[in-house]
Amino acid sequence: MAGVSHPESWQARHCRWMNGIHARIATMAKPAAAFTSQPEPRTIGSFAKGRQLIGGNFLFAGYLVEAPGRSIWDLPMPSPAFEEELHGFAWLDDLAAVGDGPARIRAQGWTADWIARHGRGRGAGWSPDLTGRRLIRWINHALFLLNGQKKVGSDAYFRSLAQQTIFLSRRWKTAAPGLPRFEALTGLIYAGLALEGMERHVAPAAKALARECREQIDAEGGIPTRNPEELLEVFTLLTWAASALSGAGMMTPKDQFEAIERIAPTLRALRHADGGLARFHGGGRGAEGRLDQALAAAGVRAVAAAGRAMGYARLSAGRTSVIVDAGPPPAESASVNAHASTLAMELTSGRRPLVVSCGSGASFGAEWRRAGRATQSHSTLAIEGCSSARLKARAGLGRRMTEVLVDGPREVGLERHSGPDGISLVAWHDGYVRSHGLTHARRLELSADGRQLGGEDTLGVFSDAHRKTFDKAMDRAKLQGIAYALRFHLHPDVDAAIDMGGAAVSLALKSGEIWVFRHDGHAELRVEPSVYLEKGRLKPRATRQILLSSRVLDTATQINWTLAKAQDTPQGVRDLVQDDDGPLSE
Repeated sequence: MAGVSHPESWQARHCRWMNGIHARIATMAKPAAAFTSQPEPRTIGSFAKGRQLIGGNFLFAGYLVEAPGRSIWDLPMPSPAFEEELHGFAWLDDLAAVGDGPARIRAQGWTADWIARHGRGRGAGWSPDLTGRRLIRWINHALFLLNGQKKVGSDAYFRSLAQQTIFLSRRWKTAAPGLPRFEALTGLIYAGLALEGMERHVAPAAKALARECREQIDAEGGIPTRNPEELLEVFTLLTWAASALSGAGMMTPKDQFEAIERIAPTLRALRHADGGLARFHGGGRGAEGRLDQALAAAGVRAVAAAGRAMGYARLSAGRTSVIVDAGPPPAESASVNAHASTLAMELTSGRRPLVVSCGSGASFGAEWRRAGRATQSHSTLAIEGCSSARLKARAGLGRRMTEVLVDGPREVGLERHSGPDGISLVAWHDGYVRSHGLTHARRLELSADGRQLGGEDTLGVFSDAHRKTFDKAMDRAKLQGIAYALRFHLHPDVDAAIDMGGAAVSLALKSGEIWVFRHDGHAELRVEPSVYLEKGRLKPRATRQILLSSRVLDTATQINWTLAKAQDTPQGVRDLVQDDDGPLSE
């Protein structure tokens, strides 16, 4: 799982150098040392992860360091991402979720240790986004951190809080637009409202946060990266800031409130039947309970968006949800974590994901990260050896070189229809036109009871100019046809078996449901190995994929398929099987 080291850009070096200077200047201040009001915890941690931390198992950024009895700051740092997660203090949520004596001892000790080692402006933690994230946790868990503390310890805690607030007031503008800047500004608002003598920072930070809402949250309630989990994090930060302002008797800025109202229905549209988010463009399912908590805290009565939501289309009926990436990939500047996933789909039945994306491999190293971004790692059609968008290296502002998406689909169409028999959509993209002259069109029909999804995938030539490109591609293939494959990646809990003499695949879920995949016989059907990539695991999980492969021999080819519940599967299933979601599960 070794990461890849790249030269740091001069912009990154300069920014880091300036952060260090301002951090050390901020630590020269002698601010007041008290809260103006009793902080209220809003972050949710994992009891299981907290127990692992107490036991000396430190799992961050895909690396596990086993060091019982050692301070979290004495650990070897296997990657910059690992170190950044430590300095962000999100692990404090997990210790607070345990909340017993040993958890409190570690939380207090590791916080005091950070102040002693890094509180004078040194270390990787002095960036605006990490400082904002850290301030939120320190304030959220103030009672947990201060319980039983002597005066010298509490004085050091308050002094460091205020010094970090001063740093943040000077450096938040250098945070990258998007989630990092939302984290920095929310942390500044939190600290300004909570700490004596810091009130002057609240109004400018709230004004800046409102401006970010105008510029970063579009009319559909989406963000430029099109990452559903990142949208949830932004939404959560906005609701936290709004709650903090309201608790202090201040009005939430209009632009911020309207952004919350726009995001809420979009998040509902991106949520599967089991409550997890669609896993596209680098995002995961979201922390357990985070989405429900954020929607409840927002107080917005919103139903799922009916049209495209941040470029995604949702079909839902009965116990079944289908979410399709029906928009162009993010623009190059926002595509650092984006995937070539146009027209990919995911399907969940009740509490059980069935058809999935492989997910983000970022926590498993550079090779897995790159593999997870390919079209072949998604449940859609891909031409052999070709993704619908390609990766291009680019120097970033961070410590490492980045790869952005280029040459992706320029036009992505969508039509949606509802009727008494169910819901259907037709979508298409031109991602293969420049290379092969072919347009990919996908038709999906979900029955009114949610028991059957019918699909039709087409590769076709739709103009004379495209025909010339297609003819050249056929010449390169020596007239043997253009190979392509239609993939359906399955969740690891799905048991797949070839059935009906090779004409179908039987899919058994842990709930007891049986689904059957069939096709029209115009392609070769196989079940092959695949992987399921998710944060919090030590390594990728082995799973399976249904693969239909064929060749384009003329200007149009089509594959029809169905995914339906077996006739003897009841309409409602009592799903009592417990999931194994421990943080150290493989």
